[in-house]
Amino acid sequence: MKILAVGMNYAAHNKELNETLLPKEPVIFSKPDSAILRTGKPFFVPDFAERFDYEAELVVRISRLGKDVSERFAHRYYDAVTVGIDFTARDLQAKLRSEGLPWELCKGFDNSAALGTLIPKTELFDIPGCTSVAQEWKPSKKGGTHISEACWQSLIQDIRFRLDIDGKTVQQGHTADMMFSVDQIVSYVSRFITLKTGDLLFTGTPVGVGPVHEGQTLKGYLGEKEVLNVNIR
Repeated sequence: MKILAVGMNYAAHNKELNETLLPKEPVIFSKPDSAILRTGKPFFVPDFAERFDYEAELVVRISRLGKDVSERFAHRYYDAVTVGIDFTARDLQAKLRSEGLPWELCKGFDNSAALGTLIPKTELFDIPGCTSVAQEWKPSKKGGTHISEACWQSLIQDIRFRLDIDGKTVQQGHTADMMFSVDQIVSYVSRFITLKTGDLLFTGTPVGVGPVHEGQTLKGYLGEKEVLNVNIR
């Protein structure tokens, strides 16, 4: 399992970090699997930097092997979503950037990828406030229901998520505001890196990032459904 992440995917967030250049292609970086922090586990503030920022993001789980995936069919390659936090050692990042060095260490340290409970795509329609996409149900040959491909493609870009700290909302995201859509990202990444079942894709953070402090409780929501809970220690 690998973790792939997208930087600079929300224009308002780029502005708050004084990023003046708009990327022409998705900005991709990775985290090792040791970065995973499951919901309910505490985040212990490391001692190798002074400031650690939260960056709440929609996370997508890859569900099948994929190489050179067409954007048209990219929605077939993920089956669940959640909210995650890309913890970032901000002062270390600034130092590495100023020296022209890679900045994996400020993004890929242990427990830097908080991961909420994964929600199957088929359940997103039932979450209040998550999506406004119409339910384009069609009868299934095996009984039950089937959702059209057009509906899936619209759904992923109509998901609302947020991050609360101690009961106060600090970030609100809507995937419609992404500079590069989830399907564009899946297609782009698969040109360079083979996607495998279980891989995780962090899709970028909206405006509102800031530092964490010991004693805080961070909660992530898909619509009105809590999927992530992290205590800062």
